[in-house]
Amino acid sequence: MSAVQLGGTAIDTSIHKIGLGLMTLTWGPDASDERSFGIIKTAIELTPPDQKLFLNSAEFYGEDRDVANLEMLSRFFAKFPELADRTFLSVKGTMSAAPEAIIRSVTKCLNALKGHKKIDLFQCCRVDPTIPVESAIKTLANLIKEGKFDHIGLSECSAGTLRRANAVHPITAVEIEISPFSYEDETRAVISASQELNVTVIAYSPLGHGFLTGKFNKEDLGARDIRRNLARFQDDAMAHNQKIVDILAAAADARSITAGQLCIAWVAALGSNIVPLPGTTKVDRLRENMKAIDLVLTFDDLSQLTEALAKIEVRGGRYFDRSGELLWG
Repeated sequence: MSAVQLGGTAIDTSIHKIGLGLMTLTWGPDASDERSFGIIKTAIELTPPDQKLFLNSAEFYGEDRDVANLEMLSRFFAKFPELADRTFLSVKGTMSAAPEAIIRSVTKCLNALKGHKKIDLFQCCRVDPTIPVESAIKTLANLIKEGKFDHIGLSECSAGTLRRANAVHPITAVEIEISPFSYEDETRAVISASQELNVTVIAYSPLGHGFLTGKFNKEDLGARDIRRNLARFQDDAMAHNQKIVDILAAAADARSITAGQLCIAWVAALGSNIVPLPGTTKVDRLRENMKAIDLVLTFDDLSQLTEALAKIEVRGGRYFDRSGELLWG
């Protein structure tokens, strides 16, 4: 099935089973409206008319200007206003849960959009370890009452934090990293809690930041590409983790699909409420990613692949080789 009914306060909204992460569209020397508009417009065209395309943006998705991504979206919807209602826009903002910081972040994001597209869902980019999550949710709920946005999400939260937050106000979606590269015990716990609470899971980096496609070449990364600094992209870790890529490549070849499509299909098969969120800067790769919705993995397929992957321990942390309080907050 290509449709997912959102959870929380958005249960009447149907989104496509595959969303679109926007970060890379305003990152790097080749960023341009022409490229970004083509990606977004094509993704909307590939989304059935009775569903919305889940778009994921943030206050800080810009290499040189922190609201560059939102300003790009403002220009896109100013040019194509008829497409605004075809999308569901999720925006990440401040990490601080202080009321004044949240209000300032939401205001900044709204100003960048200039009224050309509403914020459907807002979430703090991480769980603030210094302020109870209940306080953050109360602030966000008050902003909903003021008409600033419609729904509340969480990013990089633990299962326990999700339960605490949802007890204050229904949570529509949680955004966590899920891929054959990132399927930890807490990942499973968050998925389980989300299914119990009727919360949608937005699975970012389903392709392992591109590494799991088998087409990744570190030498092609720009000097400022964040992946150069990630623990799993250091030479020794990459050499070890190539074993995971090899398993995926063999399984994909056996099905006459790409490894990237297999990763997206694997993530999607983990639950009916899970929405893979790949990002790309290339239209042909976008079309390839979106076609993954047509793939069917049986329970046996999923179990066999998961079992094979579990035999190889991933080397390197998800970010800078430390978990810290900002992961699984």
